[in-house]
Amino acid sequence: MAAAATFLLRHRQSLLRSPNLARSSHSLPDPPKKIGSPLTHQLQQSKWLARFPHSFSRKCKDFEFSSPNAVSHKRPSSSPRFGFVSWYLGMVKTRPVATKTATAALIYTAADLSSQTIVSIAGGSGEGYDLARTLRMAGYGMLIVGPSLHFWFNFVSRVFPKRDLLSTFAKMALGQTVYGPTVTALFFSVNAGLQGESGSEIVARLKRDMAPTLARGVMYWPICDFITFKFVPVHLQPLVTNSFSYLWTIYLTYMAGLEKADEVRV
Repeated sequence: MAAAATFLLRHRQSLLRSPNLARSSHSLPDPPKKIGSPLTHQLQQSKWLARFPHSFSRKCKDFEFSSPNAVSHKRPSSSPRFGFVSWYLGMVKTRPVATKTATAALIYTAADLSSQTIVSIAGGSGEGYDLARTLRMAGYGMLIVGPSLHFWFNFVSRVFPKRDLLSTFAKMALGQTVYGPTVTALFFSVNAGLQGESGSEIVARLKRDMAPTLARGVMYWPICDFITFKFVPVHLQPLVTNSFSYLWTIYLTYMAGLEKADEVRV
């Protein structure tokens, strides 16, 4: 009881200085003066504490009491920022096509440089980089892969808006039967055409390289597509697919760098 009285006396002045309590209709009673024996004084303090209105206790809850020696450590509340990642996600929302196009160009550039490095080390040739080939790969990623992935994933999400297993497998089947073969054929055709190959040479390359490329794609892409369609939001699916494309593009650029196939008459 004595401790409670001491606590209230210590903070009485600060509460009275508060404008909210100053305007309150309830006034704080003066503490009893120490008259008589200690037992009598404790009884008077008990009666004094009992006289406090309930509104005073409610108002006390609006204030934080802390001892003079206590130090309050409060961290400012702010949304987390992750630098480049936060900026990139913002660009995906505000400029989706341009951002995904630039991302695909960078990934195809890095994949081609990696492919040339691997071939150079494995073959021990020590030849320099074919920058024209790297530019072709970057152009293909920028002009074809980036925009096509954006519109493809939006189309698939409209046809199959859910993320259940049935919808996920349907999206995967569309990717393996429609999108994958189409962009692979475009890749070999555009790359060969930019190298100056004729129509018959392009057809011969497609007949030689398409089937083994698609067969290897069936072993690689289904698990990638399952992760993408099942767990990734639509606006980030091209980014995830481009990330998976890095390893795949190393193989594609290797195939595209092979010598011309035997010419087929058309």
